[in-house]
Amino acid sequence: MLTVGILANPQKAGALQALLALRTALEARGCRWVMDLQTAAMVGEAGGIPALEFAHRVDVAAVLGGDGTMLDVLSRLGDFDKPVAGINIGRLGFLTSCTDSELDTFAAAITEGRYTTSVRSLLAVTIFRAGKADASFVALNEVTLARGETGRLVSVSATVNGELLNHYRADGLIVATPTGSTAYSLSAGGPLIEPSAAVFVITPICPHSLSQRSLILSDDSVVEVAPDAADGGPMLFTVDGRDTTRIDPGDRIEVRKSAKSMRLLLLEDRSFYQALRQKLRWQGL
Repeated sequence: MLTVGILANPQKAGALQALLALRTALEARGCRWVMDLQTAAMVGEAGGIPALEFAHRVDVAAVLGGDGTMLDVLSRLGDFDKPVAGINIGRLGFLTSCTDSELDTFAAAITEGRYTTSVRSLLAVTIFRAGKADASFVALNEVTLARGETGRLVSVSATVNGELLNHYRADGLIVATPTGSTAYSLSAGGPLIEPSAAVFVITPICPHSLSQRSLILSDDSVVEVAPDAADGGPMLFTVDGRDTTRIDPGDRIEVRKSAKSMRLLLLEDRSFYQALRQKLRWQGL
């Protein structure tokens, strides 16, 4: 019997209603379900389990919220190598499998095996301070090193496999996965990249020189970014827009492809290209 692990965003309007409807749809198809602790608390029920235990207890993880909720759940699930389905409360997102109006369709699809998975690469990130590893993170979309308290341009150096790429004068620098190409990197002028492409993209944020453009490189590369000027003051480093860390002159950040990946569940009639047409409102001629 299929077991579905449910994680919901309690801050999302409509989350409780969607959760109850999802449970009903799963039960009607003979599925078991289990909630993580945060979701169980939202409905005032006992029996929730830590999200980290989902890897050993469930066959599919269903995330109720939106793209932001999916990014948050990634860190909570830990080493989870099974399909993750995003159920958007509202419109379809880039990382979601369906909307909350399609819960019966979703339950039928997963119980009958009518879905595919899109393997999404992740970034493994390490912050070095005084030459020693100080903190590590995993990112699905991107990592960003940007100006902190100052309103001035900052100087950021980037190297690829130990070779200098550039000294950037900009508001900051983004290193993104193909999945993240539709997020912050896109807003900063970066290219759209098909999710299965084995690449990263480096995108400067509002660069001082218009010749400083996005660069696509192989995802077996090791990218290092660091403040370039000792007198520039601290910068802010963010992971998927959530984890924020102060970066001082002398610190450096190493970015490489993670050994882990995320398996994004896609219903049979859904694709990345469909999401592009919908989210970007491509109409054609």
